[in-house]
Amino acid sequence: MNAARLALLALVCALPLVATAQWQWVDKSGRKVFSDKAPPPEVAPEQILKRPKGVAAPAPAAAPAAAPSPLAANLPKPSGKDKVLEEKKKQADAEAAAKKKAEEEKVAAMRADNCSRAKNAKATYDSGVRLSRTNDKGEREILDDEARAKEVKHLNEVIARDCAKAQ
Repeated sequence: MNAARLALLALVCALPLVATAQWQWVDKSGRKVFSDKAPPPEVAPEQILKRPKGVAAPAPAAAPAAAPSPLAANLPKPSGKDKVLEEKKKQADAEAAAKKKAEEEKVAAMRADNCSRAKNAKATYDSGVRLSRTNDKGEREILDDEARAKEVKHLNEVIARDCAKAQ
């Protein structure tokens, strides 16, 4: 029992020490602020009323050096741009453009092939030769005038769509 009371007494005695580790400053609107964290950097040292023990006041800002150090002279000036990132972005843009161009060329080649096939098929239909095709049942059927006209109409649409863009 005595050990528990002694531990409790030690804890109660240490509590004020923890409470003294407080910051106190006056904010920009003139109110006193109490916190266990340091004030933000925009608070001037003169506005800090109380610091925790063991925390020294910041030293006054030193005057800027007249000449930069030789090490600083060798460092590149920050431009606000990451050259490596910009280079990767340019490379990705170039790859995307090349991929898009290859896709456009592929589509153009397909359109040219469709155009050529449609023109050849139309020439066959326009020749008047009797044509046949295989139906869904696998049977051969001869095209009548109505089926021939329908197919010619379709071929004209393909020619209008693909041949105009292929040339």
